[in-house]
Amino acid sequence: MIFQYLAAACLDHGILGLPTWYQYLNCNSDGAPIINNINDIWSIAAAIIDILLKLSALIAVGITIYGGAQYMTSSGNAEKTNKAKNTIISAAIGLLICSISITVVHFVAGSFH
Repeated sequence: MIFQYLAAACLDHGILGLPTWYQYLNCNSDGAPIINNINDIWSIAAAIIDILLKLSALIAVGITIYGGAQYMTSSGNAEKTNKAKNTIISAAIGLLICSISITVVHFVAGSFH
């Protein structure tokens, strides 16, 4: 089956701690994910959404670091300092939204699994 080539084993972890697309699926003895019904399609969709949300969280952390660098290099300029603070606050809000969304996706996907 094609899924055997796409997923070597259900126990594999994704890159950088990101989940795999078949995270919420059951596996057969060969380690390939099993898709039996429509709930399995929803499980794949939930895993893809989970991957995208975790990537968004990583980007938010990167933007927070960027805002911190802007703040440190603002040299006391009030306009640059305020811009850096707004960048950090926006990234923190984005990280909070991503964290809450990841929790919701895990809860919903767990109900399909």
